[in-house]
Amino acid sequence: MSNGRHRVVVVGGGFGGLNATRYLKDAPVDVTIVDRTNHHLFQPLLYQVAAGLISPGLIAPAIRATIKKQRNARALLGEVKDLDLANKVVKALGPDGRPLDLEYDSLVVAAGASHSYFGKDEFAEFAPGMKTIEDARYLRDGILSKFEMAEMATDPVERAEWLTFVVIGAGPTGVELAGQLAELAHLVLPQEYRTVDTTEARIILLEGAPAVLPPFDEKLQKYTKAHLEKMGVEIRVNTLATDMNHESITVKGPNGVETIRARTRIWAAGVQASPLAKMLAEKTGAELDRAGRVSVNPDCSLPGHPEVFAIGDMVSLNKLPGVAQPAMQEGKYVAKLIKARTTGAPIPPPFKYFDKGSMATIGHKAAVADAFGYKFTGFIAYLMWGFIHVAYLVGWGNRLGTLYNWAHSLWFSKSRGHRIITFERTMVELDENRKKGRAPVVLPGSKPSLADEIDAAEGAPKTA
Repeated sequence: MSNGRHRVVVVGGGFGGLNATRYLKDAPVDVTIVDRTNHHLFQPLLYQVAAGLISPGLIAPAIRATIKKQRNARALLGEVKDLDLANKVVKALGPDGRPLDLEYDSLVVAAGASHSYFGKDEFAEFAPGMKTIEDARYLRDGILSKFEMAEMATDPVERAEWLTFVVIGAGPTGVELAGQLAELAHLVLPQEYRTVDTTEARIILLEGAPAVLPPFDEKLQKYTKAHLEKMGVEIRVNTLATDMNHESITVKGPNGVETIRARTRIWAAGVQASPLAKMLAEKTGAELDRAGRVSVNPDCSLPGHPEVFAIGDMVSLNKLPGVAQPAMQEGKYVAKLIKARTTGAPIPPPFKYFDKGSMATIGHKAAVADAFGYKFTGFIAYLMWGFIHVAYLVGWGNRLGTLYNWAHSLWFSKSRGHRIITFERTMVELDENRKKGRAPVVLPGSKPSLADEIDAAEGAPKTA
């Protein structure tokens, strides 16, 4: 695309980056969107992949496919390692390690966020989070394999450990995942196992704040708590995780310190901005907030660099939440601004966010919504939630496929059609550790000793 036209490089194919790219379709520019994955991920439904409700492909269309009709845009698979703002070059590495130097006239950084363990990064080994398709598939392996292990357990105490699931964080993701786990254990699986009674599964939802869904209205919080408890979810507010290992989690709450024997712990408690936010701050003098998000100007540009924009979860702007809507609107705004600069059109005023409301689904036919100045609960909120989420999926095939899965799983059969256990990520990690002479990883749904037995059976070296 070296033809003298204005060059735009977009880092990240999430909501912000993809929206910026698509809204530049009629601008006199050439756009390169670079991402370390080849797909755009619809993160709000990622928990449904972990619960076996929908397939990964429905929420992860290929970036190339989404922009195939946009002749002024191309997609590259690469991981950004450096941003040379002085020379206007994005430095990335391709899948095989080859360097990619992407020159730009305008740069849009929409690199998103990852998990935050609030200074206790060692928790990552014991309580995986959910930010990628790989994360969701790994959790699906872990969740489903726990029921398999419970079916084989002969000791009632051990069986109870396999059937205890702890979700840490009661924001929308934690609430939605806890609801899905409860439905899976209490409605979907009971008739499929012969030894274990899956309805005995414990789903424990932990929240450090005084209520679930901390950002939501009190009425919606109370409804959510009551409905989850009706589904059999144990809710513990004002409770923090203080320690954990592969077989338990220690919590501190109003009643003191307690250790819960649980083989599954899932982290949904916080996020940390992409490392590129810190890089931009160091190179421009911009400030970082506690979550590592970089502060930007009212037009989403960086101090001293009007040609460099940062948007989405990695940005601190007007205290906006790190969810899809701000990222999408920021992407559209930045595209409009770049187009105005390149065409001589009037420069748009500073970015202004239009709040379309907040929603969270709790379980089958139940959700909460704060939209249009009104508070909704129950079935009407569930319909609103479903309509909004389907509408924002990319591609009619994915929308119809998701609707079919919901109708089949939630309305007719109460089944889950995507419950494959592959251990794919675990086996890759195990193989890498063998090559490096490290201790084996723990398979989802197993004790460390089971992984040791696999190594021993296959002749891998044992390590301390």
